[in-house]
Amino acid sequence: MEGLIKLGRLFYGIGIVALGVHQLIIKDFRSEILSPFPAWAHQYPVFSILTSIVLILAGIIISGIVTIKFIDTKKVCLYLGFGFLAAFIVSHLPFIFIFNTDKTNATQIWINAIEELTYSGGAFVLAGSYSMNKSESKFDAFLEKLIPVGRIFYSLLMLLFGVSHFLFAEFVSTMVPKWLPGTMFWTYFVGVALICSGISIIFKLWIKPISLLLALMLLLFVLFFHIQDAIANPTVGGGNEIVRGLIALLFCGIALVIALTNDSKKKLLTETI
Repeated sequence: MEGLIKLGRLFYGIGIVALGVHQLIIKDFRSEILSPFPAWAHQYPVFSILTSIVLILAGIIISGIVTIKFIDTKKVCLYLGFGFLAAFIVSHLPFIFIFNTDKTNATQIWINAIEELTYSGGAFVLAGSYSMNKSESKFDAFLEKLIPVGRIFYSLLMLLFGVSHFLFAEFVSTMVPKWLPGTMFWTYFVGVALICSGISIIFKLWIKPISLLLALMLLLFVLFFHIQDAIANPTVGGGNEIVRGLIALLFCGIALVIALTNDSKKKLLTETI
């Protein structure tokens, strides 16, 4: 179990590093990291570059690839979660409700916003996989109180993805591998699985087996969909298809940690790096 939690941290950390590297390549913020508002943040590459460096360093630390004794990995997770949450509140929400004038892309804008919330939730989920430390400040104590909502933030994206399988079934079905028969069946099946997973994680209903199955399903997406797409389109969007595959791995890692740190029948793992 301990090994699977470390694997989950590794997957999440790799995904965060990929976000940072991709921003360095495109010299701008990814759409889920920062909405078009505020515009000035996109006009000066220095802001996206500095953010990218922070993401890369945080991802490396969280992944466990590098261990730095004087750095508290739990605090890195908490601060990263807060950073994503702050960007969701001060960038995405104002853009959605005030500054966006093109309502034709409302669905994708919401997906971008909820993805950021998912990154935040994942960081809080991972923070909860470390032992409880006496908070050194009131701010740290406040952030620790957000750990339980991490899984809820994560579940919102699973629910959104699941619903999209029904609202945009024809489009989603084109993503099903051609060698797999019954594309519409798999479109609806995965949609139901995602919705059930989201509900299970929010309400802690059979959370361990459901989250493990969700992690397995997301890993299969990486192996049988994202890798093929990345190979076919390695340079599109500055390597965006490669990054999307690593983001799916990030989602898989969060599901693993949720499964193994929210089981009511067992004590929370307190192993620290």
